[in-house]
Amino acid sequence: MKQLIQNFKTGELYVDELPVPAITKGYVLVANRFSLISAGTEKTTVSTAQASLIGKAKKRPDLVKQVLQNYKKEGFKATMEKVKTKLDSLKALGYSSAGVVLASMDDSQKFQPGDMVACAGLGYASHAEVIMVPQNLVAKIPEGVDFQDASYTTVGAIALQGVRQADPRLGDNVCVIGLGLLGQISSQILRANGCNVFGIDVSAEMVKLANETNSAHAILRNDPNIMAATENFTNGYGFDSVIITAAGQTNDPVELSGKILRKKGAVIVVGAVKMDIPRDPDFYRKELELKLSCSYGPGRYDVKYEEEGVDYPYGYVRWTEQRNMEAFLKLIADQTVKLKPLTTHEFDIAGAVKAYDLVLGKVKEPFVGILLKYPEIDEVKREVVSVSPVKHSTINMGFIGAGSFAQSYLIPNVKELGSMDTVVTLNGMDAKNVAQKFGIGNASTDPAAILDNEDINTVFIATQHDTHAKYTMDCLRSKKAVFVEKPLAMDMDELQEVMKVYQEAESPAVMVGFNRRFADISVQAKEAFNNVGEPLVMNFRVNGGFIPKDHWSQTRAGGGRIVGEICHFIDLMQFFADSEPVKVFAECIDTDSDKIKNDDNLAITVKFGDGSVGNLVYTANGDKGLPKERFEIFGGESVFVIDDFNSGSVYRDNREKKIKTSGKGHKQEVIAFIGALEKGDPVPITFRSICLTTLTTLKIQESLATGLPQSIAL
Repeated sequence: MKQLIQNFKTGELYVDELPVPAITKGYVLVANRFSLISAGTEKTTVSTAQASLIGKAKKRPDLVKQVLQNYKKEGFKATMEKVKTKLDSLKALGYSSAGVVLASMDDSQKFQPGDMVACAGLGYASHAEVIMVPQNLVAKIPEGVDFQDASYTTVGAIALQGVRQADPRLGDNVCVIGLGLLGQISSQILRANGCNVFGIDVSAEMVKLANETNSAHAILRNDPNIMAATENFTNGYGFDSVIITAAGQTNDPVELSGKILRKKGAVIVVGAVKMDIPRDPDFYRKELELKLSCSYGPGRYDVKYEEEGVDYPYGYVRWTEQRNMEAFLKLIADQTVKLKPLTTHEFDIAGAVKAYDLVLGKVKEPFVGILLKYPEIDEVKREVVSVSPVKHSTINMGFIGAGSFAQSYLIPNVKELGSMDTVVTLNGMDAKNVAQKFGIGNASTDPAAILDNEDINTVFIATQHDTHAKYTMDCLRSKKAVFVEKPLAMDMDELQEVMKVYQEAESPAVMVGFNRRFADISVQAKEAFNNVGEPLVMNFRVNGGFIPKDHWSQTRAGGGRIVGEICHFIDLMQFFADSEPVKVFAECIDTDSDKIKNDDNLAITVKFGDGSVGNLVYTANGDKGLPKERFEIFGGESVFVIDDFNSGSVYRDNREKKIKTSGKGHKQEVIAFIGALEKGDPVPITFRSICLTTLTTLKIQESLATGLPQSIAL
């Protein structure tokens, strides 16, 4: 399929041939017929990508801050690898489209193949022939509404939410500052609501359009009689509300709003403008109200609503993103809002780059609504896209999942250890980008491209946690060796099922990415206690840092930090003790704060079969300035300390020996894994040990739930 994409590093815009996206639970697969270019938003996005590195940094100071924090924790080399990965990424453009449902896995079975729908969402309703969209960002198109008009739905919902924030009443005087696409639609909605609408813009073309369509009485911002015109329009009282749909770095719209509003009036900011609120004379003396409108309504930026499909109760949240979309489509169907006069240009998807010449000002021509058109597609087949030739070696690899972790720590480290045949991701753009970046032969969105490929004998799985068990079992059934990122399984049922499939598999090989035991300093620590002949005491402290509840790792896809991260430290204890865990007890904090997740802050004690004991304190409520990990191992009148894998110390005979090191073992673990496969040796971590680590994390959850120690036995 064709999709418009932008290389974030170079800024280049182009239409590429990509694999069609996969579909997953809670999503709808749609063949686009039209998509709308939101000129204001997309111009900013494209311009940022086309800026120099310094220019990018100036526009995104938040990302610069993240880079500096990462540098302090992981050092220059690791940080630069992450920066390169981010810069080499491709960006999908577009967030408002309309088309036909090809397949749906929505929970309510609301959408069926053949349904005409409008779609929303950055990264979802992209400028592409086929898109995958979360169920709460899809709305059915009413009879009588064509795809061209329906493709405006997302922008229409944004305008509608701004009007809702203004809460206008019949007969209210409302001013719209900024008469671009968003302002023109907002004006029409206000007129439909029985308001008297006044419009202001810096563009003569936009002012003329508003007057011609009778959506507003409009004048230019630089009109010398602007104050007199606003006073005459409101009979000297001032506006009841002002909706700012303009965008820019100027504070003028906010300052002007204060001057033209009545006492106790309201300013609603929809567009991205500067908001330095001048206290005197207007905002203070008139007791003005300032409101911000959040995109297309309640649900925006809520992971549970947008990605997990959890809707808000109708009786308590009347207007959500999806319900705003449906309401706007109804306005189009009733011809209350008319969009044909706003559509100035239409391009086929193959010529989409020409459309952006207009947006970026390379072609000097007035425009408002720019549409991209797509060929009619009734069904799709997920095919493999060939990227580069593959010369098969002893270890021929496939990658299911290739996010930032895989691109930073897995793929670069296995590059020279075998041939990289195919990469599969949910998104075709990501799959092809990773294939091109790392020289992988093929790109696809279909796991069958790897599972059914007899040439591929080794698979790396780096998908979201809730898919690990499934893909591991699929690979075992396909007689392939598996390296799966932690965790192996999310619950007891999954673990038992994986164990059963492993036992039934022919020559099974499963490795989980417990990398820390392979770090050079961990290997030295292990050697320091060889033949010590007594149990060890291990104290682990992990300053994990706060992660919000809506981060994917905290949702059902990630399973939380006990299963998703604490497994690392249980494995490391097993490695040092060289013994199996037999009992675990855990306590977490208790707080009424909705922000804090109690089981992100806990203390764990693990007893091992040889008598060793491990204590782990894991916190998310500390300061990130403290290094993340400190491990202390005691035994045989010796102590070994590991400080964040950057340094360490051995204490023996009343002397301290300092150790300098770096790296958490990511490279070493894949070398060990591939090396074992080449020699026909067992994988470096036994399957029993992997299962015991997984079981221990599940027993930690049970201990927290019951308040009791839990026995560990496979």
